[in-house]
Amino acid sequence: MSDSISAKAAPSEPLAPKKATQFSQRLKSIDALRGLVMIFMLLDHVRETFFLHAQVADPMVVDETPPELFFSRMLSHLCAPVFVFLTGLSAWLFSIKAGNGRAAVSTFLLKRGIFLVFLEVSLVSFAWTFEFPPSTLYLQVIWAIGLSMIALSAMVWLPRTVLIIIGTLIVAGHNLLDGLHFPMDHIFHVPWAILHDRSVLDIASVIKLRTSYPVLPWIGVIALGYAAGPLFTQRVNTAQRQKVLWISGWSLILGFILLRMVNVYGDSPWAMHSSVMETVMSFFNITKYPPSLLFIMLTLGIGLLLLRWFEKLQNTHSFGLPLPQLITFGAAPMFFYLFHLYMLKLLYIAAVAIWGLNQGKYFGFDSTWAVWLTTILLAVFFYYPVRTFASFKARRRDIAWLKYL
Repeated sequence: MSDSISAKAAPSEPLAPKKATQFSQRLKSIDALRGLVMIFMLLDHVRETFFLHAQVADPMVVDETPPELFFSRMLSHLCAPVFVFLTGLSAWLFSIKAGNGRAAVSTFLLKRGIFLVFLEVSLVSFAWTFEFPPSTLYLQVIWAIGLSMIALSAMVWLPRTVLIIIGTLIVAGHNLLDGLHFPMDHIFHVPWAILHDRSVLDIASVIKLRTSYPVLPWIGVIALGYAAGPLFTQRVNTAQRQKVLWISGWSLILGFILLRMVNVYGDSPWAMHSSVMETVMSFFNITKYPPSLLFIMLTLGIGLLLLRWFEKLQNTHSFGLPLPQLITFGAAPMFFYLFHLYMLKLLYIAAVAIWGLNQGKYFGFDSTWAVWLTTILLAVFFYYPVRTFASFKARRRDIAWLKYL
C-alpha cells in the first residue's frame, strides 16, 4: 500500500494479512529469480564437467565456438551478477527485520563473508578437484561473494545516496583500470590480483591461489543491490515497484546496446564476421572475469526484468513455469550449491569408471543437447533433497548457524 492510502485507512485486522501476503510475494519473487539462475549455473557446471573437452575462453572465441555452446554459456552469465545483486538486496531485507539495526547487519555480513571465504577454500575447492592437499586453490564465486559481503559490512554505515554513487562508480569506471598491472615482485601485485587482475599467486612455494573472480566489480554490484532494498518495502506498492524494475531493466539493456554499438569502452571490441550469426555472437561476447561494465549492464538489466516478471506470475502460474520449484531452489542456495558440486564430481568419476576417457584426457558428451538433457534430469533429481533441507531450515529457525546457509 502507498503512504497516502495507509494514512486514510484506519488500522484493522483485515489489512495485516494483505500486507504480509504482499511482502511474502516479494520475497518469493526474489527466491524464484535466485532459483532460476541456479538452474543456469547447473547447466554451466554440467558443461564444465561433461563437456570440458570443448573449452571456452573468456570472452569466447567466436570462430571456434558453435552457437549452441555459445548461447548456453551466455545463459550462465546471468548467474553471478544476479546472485550478488540479490545478496545485497537480501542483506537490506535482513536489516529491516525487528531488532536488526545497522550494527547487527554489519556484524552478520562480516561473519557470513568470512564463513563463505572459508567455505570456498575448503569444501568448495575440494568439490572441484578432489585433491587434498590441493595443488591450486581456485578462488571463485563463493569467495567473491564472501569478500563482497565483508566490504558491504563496512558500507552499510554510509548514506544510501553515497552507496549508490560508490556502486555506480565502481561498476561504470573499473574498466578504466584494465591496463593497470603489477609484476609478481611488486607490493601491489597480490591486492591487485584479488581486486581486479585475474592471476595466479604462489604462496611460499607451497600452494597456488588462482583469483578466478577478481572482486572489485562485485563490490559495486552488491552495494547497488543493498541500495535497491527500499524498493521492496511496504511503502512502495506493487505497481510502483514493477514500474521502477521495468524502467531500470530496459534502461540497462538499451544502455548496453548503445554503448556496445559505440564500441570504444566497457569491454573488448566486437567485430563484423562473415555470417550474421557470428556477428551477433561477437556483439554479445562480453567479459566475465572480471565482469565488464557491459557484462553487468546486460545481465542485471535482464535480471531486473525477470524479477518483475516473477512477481507478476506468482498468482497466475502462466506458461507452465515451475515457479514453486524455483522458489524452493532459491530458498536453500548454499545447500544446492554444495550438493550439486559433489554430485557432479561423483557422477563424473562413475562415468569414467564405466566408459573411460572418451574425449582425449576427459570423459565427455558428444553434443550440447546432452548437456541440456542432463541438466534437466539433475534439476528434477536435486529438487527433493533441496526441498527437504529448505523445509528443515524453515522449521528450525532456532538453529543459528542455518542462516549462514
